[in-house]
Amino acid sequence: MPKPVKSVKLKTELVKADDSGWHFLVVDKKTADKFGFEGKYKRVVCTINKGKPFYCALMPTRGEFYIIVNKKKRDEAGVEGGDIVNVLLEKDESKYGLPMPEELAEVMKQDPAGSKLFHKLTEGRQRSLIYLVTNVKDIDRRIHTALTILDHLHDNDGKVIGKQLTEELKRPAF
Repeated sequence: MPKPVKSVKLKTELVKADDSGWHFLVVDKKTADKFGFEGKYKRVVCTINKGKPFYCALMPTRGEFYIIVNKKKRDEAGVEGGDIVNVLLEKDESKYGLPMPEELAEVMKQDPAGSKLFHKLTEGRQRSLIYLVTNVKDIDRRIHTALTILDHLHDNDGKVIGKQLTEELKRPAF
C-alpha cells in the first residue's frame, strides 16, 4: 500500500442536489483512500478556489464520498452549483476535528471535572459543542457559552440535552 498523503488537489464540480437544495463536492474513493484513513472518521480541511479553508468530513455514499458546502462557504469562495472548482483537501490531524477555542480550553482547564465530562462525549458531540463556542463572535459571549456548556454537562450527568442547552444559551450572559 502506498504511503498516505497529507494533501490532495483535485478539480471537481460543485453539485446542487435537485430535490433538496444541498450543495456538495464529490470525492472519488481512490482520492479519499490516498489519505490512508483508519477507523470510522474521515476528517479533512477543504479549500475551494484558494478561499478560506474549512473543517469537514468526507461523507460516504454509494462507493464515493461527498463534502457538504453550505451557503456561507459557497459565498466566501464565490461559487455556485454547477461550477467547476479547484479543491485542496488536507488531512485533518487536529484532536477534535476543529480548532479548540481558547475560551473553552481555559474554562475546561479551570474545571477539570467539566473537562472530564466533555471528553467522555463522542467525538461528534465534542465537535458540535466546540462549534457552538467558535461561532460566537463576541469574546465575552464565547466565555459565557463555554461556561454554560460545562454547567449543562454537570447538571445533566455528562449528557447533552439539545433543547435544554439551547434555552440555557439564550439566557443573558451578565
